[in-house]
Formats: sequence, C-alpha cells, structure tokens
Amino acid sequence: MPAPMSDLLQGWQPAPAGFKHVVSVSLGSSRGNAREEVTVLGQPFILERIGTDGDKGKAAELFRALDGRIDAFGLGGADLYVWADGRRYAFSSVRQLVANAKITPVLDGSGLKNTLERDAVAQLAPALNWRTQKVLMVSAVDRFGMAEALAEHGADIVYGDIVFGLNLDRPIRDIRTLRRLAKVILPVVTRLPQDWFYPTGKKQEQSVQGQGTRYYTWADVIAGDTHYVKRYAPQDLRGKTILTQTITASLAGEGARQRSQPSPASPQLQPLRQHPQRRCGQKNGQRAVEVAQPLAARQPLAQRGAHNGIEQIAGQTKAR
Repeated sequence: MPAPMSDLLQGWQPAPAGFKHVVSVSLGSSRGNAREEVTVLGQPFILERIGTDGDKGKAAELFRALDGRIDAFGLGGADLYVWADGRRYAFSSVRQLVANAKITPVLDGSGLKNTLERDAVAQLAPALNWRTQKVLMVSAVDRFGMAEALAEHGADIVYGDIVFGLNLDRPIRDIRTLRRLAKVILPVVTRLPQDWFYPTGKKQEQSVQGQGTRYYTWADVIAGDTHYVKRYAPQDLRGKTILTQTITASLAGEGARQRSQPSPASPQLQPLRQHPQRRCGQKNGQRAVEVAQPLAARQPLAQRGAHNGIEQIAGQTKAR
C-alpha cells in the first residue's frame, strides 16, 4: 500500500512567499537529500531533493502528493527522455512513474544534456586539448550531446555502452557506429524497465568491476553519468580527469582530479571544498537549471501535463 500523504511529507515545508519551489524526486539514495535557497535572474528559489532509495512506489506517491503545490518537479535517478542523433526517445516505465503529476510540470535534465553539455566540452578544449586526450565514455547513448561534441573535437574515444551495458568486450570507437547502435537499441530499450540498465537506490553505492575496468586505466578522461562512472570504476582514479554532471564526496575520495562542466548557469549546491575548479550544481543541478531558467525569466512552463517543457527550455538555452 502507498504511504499516507502525512508520512510522505512529514516535516516538509512549502516555499516562503515570493519564492519559486522546485522539488527533485529521485530514485537515488535519501542520504543525498538537500534543500537550498538560490537566486536565478533575480528570482529566489527553493531547490529541494527528496531521494526514495529506489522505491518507485514512494516516488510515484510523492509526485501525487506534491502535484499542484510546487512550481516544478525535477526527476532524479531516471531519465524520462534520451536524445540521440536528433531524435527523442521516451522511457515507458518512467512515464508511468511520473504519471501522478497532472498539474505541475516534470523535467529530467535531458534538455540540458543535449545543449549545455556540448558547450561544456567546447569550453574545456583550451584546457584539455581534446585531440591529445584518450576518453572513456562509460555510457554514451544517454548523453549523446557530450558524445558528439567529444568526437567533433577529435578526442580518441571509447564508447562503453556494449562493454558496460552488456558486459561484452566490444568497445565502440567512432560516432557513426554509436549512431547506428542508438537507432537499433533505443526503440527497444526504452520499452523496458530503466532500472535494468541504470543503478538506483543501494546499487548506486555498489562497485562492479569486470571486462571494462581496463579501459579506465587506458583513459586520460572518464566521462558520462556519475553513477555509471562510479559503478564500474577501479579503486584508484589518481591522475584521471572526470567529466560528469555531479561531483560527490565519495567520487572525490577516490583520488580523482575532477573537472566538472563549467556552466555558469548551474547553481552550486553543497560545493566540494577540495575541488579547485568551477563546477556544475550538485545533487539536482541539471534538473534545477532546466526548471529554473524559464521560471526565473517569468516564462511559464506549458501546462500540458507531466511531460513538458524540455523543448521550450532547450530552445531558450540555445538562444542565449
């Protein structure tokens, strides 16, 4: 049975008057829960993350309980959409997860993956000189913008989708092969439960080493989703550059030299003191930025149900 609304929202507080309120409902660990005040374009926000430890039922009920009471939802620990080669694919199981949001729009960060992450690779080019870098992208089909940008800048790349996703030592070495793979597998994969492929709850804290571990040793730069990177990483990442969306204390503790995406639009939530570079927002950074930009600009998100706003925001990002 679903938890009573009073239990789900015990201790929860709505945003003060004058604030916009964004809540990221995550399938990830509740240990990363956070509530922060930030100001974007002069508009104050409450940005909040509520983790459900992989409990999809609890996540679905949170979407129901908070629907209409906040300005926008973020979605963590899952992707509603993935973009690949100019096409958008929707995960059926995730659509069901967020279906209880009838009024408040839901955004999952995929619009920014396909826009700002491309720009991040370009911004890092002077510092890293991509043509001299060996890059392991643990999973590329879920971050196709980054994958294409790395190829365009001439990096020596291993795309690890087959190596890590299927545990087969078949690295993909060029973007054309990745495009063909995406067209074949994404229409099928998006009909399956996403947690078959993406770690949620306690799986986010477990390390799995196998055939792909040697590619971490080969690479100068390890890129992609934080949880994918951590899940398959060896214990020692000294000397490696990590290009990812979320920098956590556990990843820092592995001794990596980290460079997160230097997006000035991204709010900083609980920044790591030991990280010397500029960094993207922690915890719910992509979801927060994707929601906060149009809200702060006082451009209302289209009220077309739960699955909206991504194209609108991505278009605004490109125009800036």
